[in-house]
Amino acid sequence: MTILLAFTSAALFGLGTWLLLQRRLTRIVIGLGLIGHGTNILLLTSGGGAGLPPLIGKGDKKEFADPLPQALALTAIVITFGVTAFLLAMAYRSWQLTNDDVVADDLEDRLIAAARRVDSDVVDLETAQLERESDSAGDLDEGSES
Repeated sequence: MTILLAFTSAALFGLGTWLLLQRRLTRIVIGLGLIGHGTNILLLTSGGGAGLPPLIGKGDKKEFADPLPQALALTAIVITFGVTAFLLAMAYRSWQLTNDDVVADDLEDRLIAAARRVDSDVVDLETAQLERESDSAGDLDEGSES
């Protein structure tokens, strides 16, 4: 049963990550929810066997589940709910402004990326010129030694 829950958690993480990389806000929100569910399943799986009480008493310690993953799962549920509510509010506001839920590229980011490409091309040209000059200077030095 633990293997099945581990594979389920991995599938939820993978699908959630894939959805987070999409352009539509609804898919991003659903992906975040799936990652939250995968986290909860992983935490509860690491807590011990099903049906065991999360108590530490005088009995054998193998008869009890670890209470820490259950507390962490409750915290993860609250955090996931808060982040999901915030993202839903942002998606709703974006829908009101643009009538679409596709995340558009930021024009300023494109300009910065284009400027970096131009700068790297200039640096490449300058480097090539310096290499040619050093090669020609090396050829002259070799010719004067002979």
